[in-house]
Order: sequence, then structure tokens, then C-alpha cells
Amino acid sequence: MSFLSYLANGISLGSVYALIALGYSMVYGIAKMLNFAHGDVIMIGGYVVFVGVSNMGVHPLLAILISMVVCTILGVTIERVAYKPLRGASPLAVLITAIGVSYLLQNIALLIFGSDTKAFTNVVTLPNLSLFDGKLVISSVTIVTIVVSIVIMIGLTLFVNKTKAGRAMTAVSEDKGAAQLMGINVNGTIALTFAIGSSLAAVAGVLLCSAYPSLTPYTGSMPGIKAFVAAVFGGIGSIPGAFIGGILLGVIENLSKAYISSQLSDAIVFSVLIIVLLVKPTGILGKNIQEKV
Repeated sequence: MSFLSYLANGISLGSVYALIALGYSMVYGIAKMLNFAHGDVIMIGGYVVFVGVSNMGVHPLLAILISMVVCTILGVTIERVAYKPLRGASPLAVLITAIGVSYLLQNIALLIFGSDTKAFTNVVTLPNLSLFDGKLVISSVTIVTIVVSIVIMIGLTLFVNKTKAGRAMTAVSEDKGAAQLMGINVNGTIALTFAIGSSLAAVAGVLLCSAYPSLTPYTGSMPGIKAFVAAVFGGIGSIPGAFIGGILLGVIENLSKAYISSQLSDAIVFSVLIIVLLVKPTGILGKNIQEKV
């Protein structure tokens, strides 16, 4: 039963990674840039819910909606202020800017909230699931996290494939110049991508802090990096790939902590990534792209 418990917790953690990785994957797939400040948007979302629920007495669902709005505005603002002026710059310049935005958000949170660890209130108040006469108990946070991630992944896939805005995203990801010639608002499409990714980051932040009830200005750093690993693992630019990569990463990490070593779990995760990329450099669901020169 302990294995099933570890597996369920691993899938729950992987579901959080998957939500974050979806934001990474969408931004990279469309804007062809790595937004390393994405993990810190998670932290901001967590603080918005913390302040709303703990300090202002706001209902948790309303606090989550406010957090999604705040993170959406923050994501669009970051894109317009930091990334849009660098649209034609080298990838290295964009990468350095993303790291700078990440440190900026962390230090703003330090100035406002301090470095003390905040005790995050679990916003999921549903009963736990008891199986096998109580021998296996799965927390409500685990169930909600898994269900929410699956629903969001399916919703995003349908949005990209079935809606006009989603098809515009696909066109921009293929060729920005051609998409613009066809009348697509490239800047608006990229801003929409950042908005969706940032709202997902808010949801991921709430679920992460509910499962691991502590919050600091650095809460989003390591999950953000691991979610990027998950996106690469599954095939960056692919929505189902980001989801699968996140789930596998969470399971590998949790089982490594349980059966090998909690100190070596991160090393094992990154080692698995290296092995996967050596065997299939594009990731699990990634596709080889041939460029004409």
C-alpha cells in the first residue's frame, strides 16, 4: 500500500509540474523563448491567495480567482515591458532578461513580505479518499490536483485545436512573418499566450502551496526549474508532452525519495532527463523540425 501512496503523491506533484510546464511549453512553442520568470509568477499567485485568505478573510475560491487575474496581468505586463522590446534580439539576451525578471520578482516579494516562511492555509477542504478499508488514504489535495491538471490539459488542447485564437497561436508558432501577412495580430497572440500561461501558474501555485503548506519568496524557483525539465522531458512546445513529462517527473522524484534517497532525488531526476535527451533529444512527444537554409 505504501507504494500506491507514494505513486499517488508522485502523480499529484507531477500534476503541479505539468501545470507549470504547460505555461513554459506554450510560451516557447509560440514565442520561441524561455520565460524563466514563470516559476516566480507561481510564488506571486501563492502570496495573493495567502493575503486574501489569511489576512483579509476572503473566500478561498474568490482568492484563487483574484490570484489568476493578478498573475494574468503580471504575465502580460512582463511580456510587454521586458520581452516585447527584445522580439528580434538574440536568444541569449532574452534568456538573461528572463533571469533578471525572476530575481526582480523575488526581491519585490522579499521587500513586501519578508524572508519568513508563511504557513499557507489549505484551500481544498474536501474529505480524503479512503481505500482498502483505510489502508490507503489519498488526500483531497492530491485528487483535486490530478483532476484539475487533466481538465486543464484537455481544455488547452481543445482551445488550441478548435478555436480561432488557438489556430492563430499555431500559425504564429509555425511562422510569425507569414502569420502577420495573413492578418494575424502576432503581438496580441503572444500576449494571450503569456496571459494563459500566467493564469495556469496561479492555479499551480495554489495547489503546490496547499500540498506543501509553506510559502517564501523562493517557493517558485525550484518547481519552476523542474517544470522546465518536465517540458523538455515531454517535448517542449507540445501540450500533451508537457503534461506527460510533468507526471513522469513527479513520479520519479517521489519514488526516488521513498526508495533511494531524499538527498539524491533531484540528481536522479536530472540524470533521467540527460538519459532521455541522449536517446531522444526532442523529448518524448517532441518532433524533429527541419529548417531550410
